[in-house]
Amino acid sequence: MGQGSQKGEPPLRWLFLDFDSYFASVEQQERARWRGRPLIVVPLENTSATGAIAVSRQAKALGVRRGMMVDEARRLCPGIGVFPARHEVYVAWHHRLMREIERHAPLDQVHSVDEVSIRLGRSQREPDTALALARAIKAGIAARVGACLTCSIGIAPSRLLAKLAAEMDKPCGLRLLTGADLPAAIAHLPLEDIPGISRGISRRLARAGVSDIPGLWKLAPRQARAIWGSVTGERFIRAFHGQDVDAPPPGPPGSFGHGRVLEPARRTPPAAWPVACALVLKAAVRLRRAGMAAGGMTLAVRWLRGGPGARQAGRGNAGDAAWSLRFAASTESFVFLRKLEALWAQCERAARKRPDPRLRNVSVHLHHLEPESARQLDLFDRMDGKARNRERLWAEIDRLNRRFGARSVEPASLRHLKLKYLGAKIAFGRIPEEGDF
Repeated sequence: MGQGSQKGEPPLRWLFLDFDSYFASVEQQERARWRGRPLIVVPLENTSATGAIAVSRQAKALGVRRGMMVDEARRLCPGIGVFPARHEVYVAWHHRLMREIERHAPLDQVHSVDEVSIRLGRSQREPDTALALARAIKAGIAARVGACLTCSIGIAPSRLLAKLAAEMDKPCGLRLLTGADLPAAIAHLPLEDIPGISRGISRRLARAGVSDIPGLWKLAPRQARAIWGSVTGERFIRAFHGQDVDAPPPGPPGSFGHGRVLEPARRTPPAAWPVACALVLKAAVRLRRAGMAAGGMTLAVRWLRGGPGARQAGRGNAGDAAWSLRFAASTESFVFLRKLEALWAQCERAARKRPDPRLRNVSVHLHHLEPESARQLDLFDRMDGKARNRERLWAEIDRLNRRFGARSVEPASLRHLKLKYLGAKIAFGRIPEEGDF
């Protein structure tokens, strides 16, 4: 743990908080008898043909790792708890945790369901003060939210270094890095442990003669720019040296979409169709909430097994096959369902040509976005009064569901879609709002 900053060193500016084994910790908080015991969280219920998406610290100590198949986890750890993911529960706990953290300091950015960062105020930048804030956050979470929901916290001059510090002493760690600590305090780490160093970047660094942290530390910003092939490399190396350099804020979204791994009973195209409908309806809600209209859709699937027709060309998600179409920009869910029906017919035709037509997962994306307020209606296909009324109807349904809970109001014609089935949803990348489930 670093001591006080010396004159001329970059000041402490960032606190980064990373929750430990988040999904598994929530399950232990909710299930008292599993506290302190090994458990894993899996995407699907009642199947051993799936891997762990979260592992409790007790299971990690016994050699269980994320991605390990259930049967292997049970071999290593007889009696291990296996629980299907409950993303609505994890999101609810996330929002409770955020409210507690904000009692101590304003959040600067929520990076994922289990990672947040705080910009330290001028009065919080001394090491003792910053450490006191971190300990107060940890104590507040344990006392007012849940003792199982531990976190690791890093404090450093840049957000990049604070994130790295948070990962150095997991679980339940607290690490402070000052300019005086660097690079000695991190020199032992592999390059791939540094946030932002992917395998691809690691290979580029190796080609440039950089194979360790001391070598990375010596890179000049212009050299890093050349290795990365963009200004991202220069930003990275400056942040690595403790400068307060962040990437520019993200621009408007390029698409809205959802994907799901299918449980065994939902793997044929007819059984998966309601899931695809549920996905496009959820994407449409997010589209309208953002004030956007969509003029394109992509349906992507991954077959359970490879075979003829795999790796078809298509726009959008990674997968074995994808189909897209364009249409006049709309915000109306009925329009999106009709377009999805046309794409699904192509999926079914492809499935009929395969020895094994079963699907592993399905995803739907709405794209070719434009602001709803700036939407230009086609001169020869102007929206009639009925279409405008249907868009207003869906906007009102969204408003009622936000107020009274998701799916409190839904058209009777959609009951056959079984919207309550949403399959497995990994909630790390996007944080749904409360009531979205």
